[in-house]
Amino acid sequence: MFSGIVEEIGKVKTYDLKRLTIEATNVLEDLKVSESISVAGVCLTVVALGDGAFTVETVPETVDRSNFGALKPGSGVNLERSLALGDRIGGHMVQGHVDGRGQIARMAEDSNSVRAQITCAPDLLRYIVEKGFITVDGTSLTITAVNANGFEVAIIPFTFEHTTLSERSPGDAVNIEVDVTAKYVERLVSPYFLKTETGSS
Repeated sequence: MFSGIVEEIGKVKTYDLKRLTIEATNVLEDLKVSESISVAGVCLTVVALGDGAFTVETVPETVDRSNFGALKPGSGVNLERSLALGDRIGGHMVQGHVDGRGQIARMAEDSNSVRAQITCAPDLLRYIVEKGFITVDGTSLTITAVNANGFEVAIIPFTFEHTTLSERSPGDAVNIEVDVTAKYVERLVSPYFLKTETGSS
């Protein structure tokens, strides 16, 4: 479990779509093999440590759901270690289970913030509400607006400067995780709607 508060930007050292090695500093302080770590919003297991870097393994499901297919040596990735019991949760409860990809449609300065418009598929958009939580590349953000094709977030200067959002441009793919609460609610109430539609009581 994570909070969506990025600790540092790591750099991809090597990646062959199966094993991903990332150079880092802060997250290595107490990181151990077998622990979970969020890499660009994806929860992965550390399988090796050494030489200022750590290695995780990815499977086809990871690549298909995320923007990992575009990673190459030198790519920046947001990193966050898993939460410990008793930690403050500065963002929201993030699983690190990416639901799908979105695409940056527009990024524009708005006073001291940056407003980003992100498009996504309808099967994700139905869980997204104004002033709700969203995770973009592992960063916890507040949704400021929702439209027919996607949503908008306002990014404060600190978040913009300390995450890979500052490296994104229109057309770039980003990893999206919606608030899991919405999915649970939909699952729980759907049988009741089915009964209503079929006329059952």
